[in-house]
Order: sequence, then structure tokens, then C-alpha cells
Amino acid sequence: MGLVTDTAENKDAVLAARADHRAILALTEHLPNAILNAKFDRGELTLTIARESILAACQTVQAAGYNFLADVTCVDWYPNQPRFQLSYHILSHSLKQRIRFAVLVEESDPSVDSITGVWPAANFYEREVFDLFGVRFGGHPNLRRILLPEDFHGNPLRKDFPVEGYR
Repeated sequence: MGLVTDTAENKDAVLAARADHRAILALTEHLPNAILNAKFDRGELTLTIARESILAACQTVQAAGYNFLADVTCVDWYPNQPRFQLSYHILSHSLKQRIRFAVLVEESDPSVDSITGVWPAANFYEREVFDLFGVRFGGHPNLRRILLPEDFHGNPLRKDFPVEGYR
């Protein structure tokens, strides 16, 4: 997918072309400032959501019929800023539509609100991103390492993590 860097004109064109898409309708009605960018490529809709709006955006699309969180993952774009891109893959079984939310997170404050209150399945995904990338999820009910030992130092999927680890 790549780091989302498209122009505001592209965002407006995508939103206009996909105005009948239920997620876009719900978000533009209830959270008009939440969508920072939009991209429709190869049949996939990606909406870049403001970091502070991710929880409300998830609640909004859930109320609009998107009932399934497929996964949450992260990309480290080091040395670029913003460094991290969180990707949320969401599905509506009844509408047969998929959407991807992208949230860009700065290295200086690698944190975002947890969505476990909307989709409990986010629990392990958020813990995995925390463990391997060091992104914190505010309001998470049990944010601790899930794959590595508690005394492990560092986050091994960060691009600046030493190949042989820290000594």
C-alpha cells in the first residue's frame, strides 16, 4: 500500500466518486474532520484517519454495519516521518464491503487510542503491535508483551533495531 501521501484533491475526488460507500457516508456525516486522506486502488478503499479520531471512526463504521475487525497491523517507515502507519482492516458481511483505516503515528509520541471497546478482537492485535513496534494503545485493558518475554529490551520489528539485538 505504501505511505499515504496523496493530495487533498485526490482525497476529495475519491470521496466524491465513492459517495455511495456506507463507511464514507457515515464518517462524513458524523466525523467530517476525521478523514485526512482517501485512496481507492485495486478495488480497495483506504481512509487515512486522524490519530485522535480512530476510536470514534471505528464506532461510527460499526454502527453503519461494519461488524468485523479482520486485523490491526503496523508498518515502520523509518527514517520517514510520521514513522509508523497502523492499518485496521474492517469488513461488513451484510454489505460485502471492506475498508482499511490507516493512522499515521509520529515517533516522538507512538500512541493511539485502543479500539478494544469497539471490537474486543483488537486485544491481541494491539498487544502484538505494542510488543514488536512499541506503539502504545491508550485505554487498552491489558497492554503487555504477547510474543516476547517481559524482560526483553526493544521492539524487534522497528527498522532501527540491531540485527543481532541489544547486548
